[in-house]
Amino acid sequence: MIRVTEFEQDKQICMHYEDDRDRFHGAVVPPIFQNTIFTYPTFGELVDAVQSEKHHYVYGRGTNPTVEIVEKKLAALERGEECKTFSSGMAAISAAIMNSIQSGDHIICVSNLYFSTMELLKYLGKFNISHSVVYSTNTEEISQAIQSNTKVIFLESPTDMTYRLVDLAAVSKLAKANGIRTIIDNTWATPLFQKPLKFGIDIVVHSASKYLGGHSDVLGGALITSKKIMNTLFNKEYLLMGAALPPSEASLLLRGLRTLPLRMVNHQENAVKVAEYLETHPKVAKVHFPALESHPDYELGQKQLAGYSGLMSLELAIANYRQVEKVINKMKAFKIGVSWGSFESLVLSPNISSNEGQLLKEHISPGTIRLAVGLEDVNVLIRDLEQSLND
Repeated sequence: MIRVTEFEQDKQICMHYEDDRDRFHGAVVPPIFQNTIFTYPTFGELVDAVQSEKHHYVYGRGTNPTVEIVEKKLAALERGEECKTFSSGMAAISAAIMNSIQSGDHIICVSNLYFSTMELLKYLGKFNISHSVVYSTNTEEISQAIQSNTKVIFLESPTDMTYRLVDLAAVSKLAKANGIRTIIDNTWATPLFQKPLKFGIDIVVHSASKYLGGHSDVLGGALITSKKIMNTLFNKEYLLMGAALPPSEASLLLRGLRTLPLRMVNHQENAVKVAEYLETHPKVAKVHFPALESHPDYELGQKQLAGYSGLMSLELAIANYRQVEKVINKMKAFKIGVSWGSFESLVLSPNISSNEGQLLKEHISPGTIRLAVGLEDVNVLIRDLEQSLND
């Protein structure tokens, strides 16, 4: 189901690009530069380096050789000009948004976003930054939400929990015509399965803690964009906010990238089989996964996505907290926990019993259960779902 020839190129980027083995005495794994400072032979050389810290090793909060390798790989994978990594996905999202706005500006959120992103936007209200949510992926409805002070359209595609797709080329064209910057959280698809910059999106952000790391042992984020935007962002939102990715985490991320293509193929294969099984179950009202031909955006996905990851959701026919809790608590192979994108299969629900009204406002069924399909034997996963759904 991997549909583009770029996949082979991306595999080489993940495994070998910028590893610079000649520089590191032939080491197959680049060394971890754990030091925080870099010294210079003369004070004048140090002064020159500090004045161009983006291009010199000075202090760990700025650039680091181990971290730099990760950044070059991610920029290449996204077909972007430059990348900076951060200590978390939210740090990357915060930097992208803060670089794009000033007091009095307005942000459009396309459909459902990660809850912490929404909390950040609410927090920015104290600085006179407003936002509105368009609970639709229709470009015309997004257009109608544009205000005279709209400066950012923030989106995820697929959207959070409902997994609808946004027409990236159309939204990018709309944004550029109105002088609006576009930012996408591309964590679900990874750079292997979706390259938003090629559709005209301005900034791509990732939670590297998910598929890019892939082992539930590294916290990190990434931001990929043009040199022009990065030149303004590096000295302000990156250096001043201080959320740099440590070199030890960068090394773990390099390890994760080496197996990313193999893992994503496996995630996809398992997820498609799980989704197809769930569609046949009488106690499941709907399955939200864009690889299914029944998905409303299936055709758009064929044009925009090169493949599919392992994150999906289902809606129970009996849509209430009690039934959600009952089904989740019966699961064994799917572990109950937050996050997703690593080797293990996980389950949770946005329904926490006290928020069903809010879920309905957000066009999310109270019977929604999110599944992160991992790398286990898919037959084991399907049997687990079967026993948990059946009385």
